[in-house]
Amino acid sequence: MNKKITFGIVGYGSIAQHHIACIEAIDAAKLLAITSKNQEKRLEIEQQYGIKTFENLEDMLALEDLDVLCICTPNGYHLEPCLAAAKAGKHVITEKPLEINPERCEQMISACKEAHVILSCIFQNRYIPGYLKLKDIVAEGHLGKLLLCNVSVKWYRQPSYYANNNWRGTLKGDGGAALITQSIHYLDQMLNVMGPVTSVSAKTKTLYHDIEGEDIGIAIVEFKNGALGTIEGSTAIYAGYPEKLEIHGCDGSIVLESGKIVDCKLRNPIDLNLEKVKGTTSASTDPTAVALDLHITQFEHIIDCIQNNKEPEVNGEEAIKVIRLLDAIYESSKTGKTIYL
Repeated sequence: MNKKITFGIVGYGSIAQHHIACIEAIDAAKLLAITSKNQEKRLEIEQQYGIKTFENLEDMLALEDLDVLCICTPNGYHLEPCLAAAKAGKHVITEKPLEINPERCEQMISACKEAHVILSCIFQNRYIPGYLKLKDIVAEGHLGKLLLCNVSVKWYRQPSYYANNNWRGTLKGDGGAALITQSIHYLDQMLNVMGPVTSVSAKTKTLYHDIEGEDIGIAIVEFKNGALGTIEGSTAIYAGYPEKLEIHGCDGSIVLESGKIVDCKLRNPIDLNLEKVKGTTSASTDPTAVALDLHITQFEHIIDCIQNNKEPEVNGEEAIKVIRLLDAIYESSKTGKTIYL
């Protein structure tokens, strides 16, 4: 029987609650400690969970019985904890995105490879049953030659979502806004199904929120397979609409909305046999509304990889793909040029 995998967490914001709940729900996992600069939060953690807390990450990483560091800091503050964890010989799980630009991601990937530790990034929406079915339908050729992919993430966030936080919507802390933090899950799904993008033409703007990053962005992409794609992402569309991923081919079309297949028309119909999802996978109006099940599924997968010395599905090389796409989107908007990848 494998020993329990022990976890430490750096950062104690809202997403850390998801990580704590996942670890507590999995028999093969144990929460060992949490690092937070905030003394009040450390006292709260100690009282609520009865575990060790640390002000400095290096002190927590010195624990000999610590196996994994979960990075729950803001987007642009993932690199330094990852480098420290790799140096200490700890595996790394980071919330999406991996980091805010390809250069910082590449440093994380290199450090973990050199230290022979696993690096994985949370993209729990890859485990939605409806998405997995969509992916199988495309992979099995039921749509025929792929023609077009549409991603639409027209969500809404109250102005207070940004105003009451010192990093959301900032270029240093968030790396942008609506695309890199909200739309990223569905861009990751798009790349996972359609394959690599070869060119991007995009425009991003800030039209509603008082932030540095974009609250609306659109892009036209061309895939290596010759298909075209469109991207819409926003946190300014009142009152928030369900996200969609649409795939169209010569022999059929399939539409995923809020994690569920809502339309599938095939020239040669098949039985979909869809598995129901517990709770919601959408955060179109409430960033805390997402169910925990998918996080647990990915955590279980990563734990199995650690125990059996395997690479996780979403390792560093997978997680950087969407960052390269986002980097091209931002560069295209900034320069007014088509960016070739």
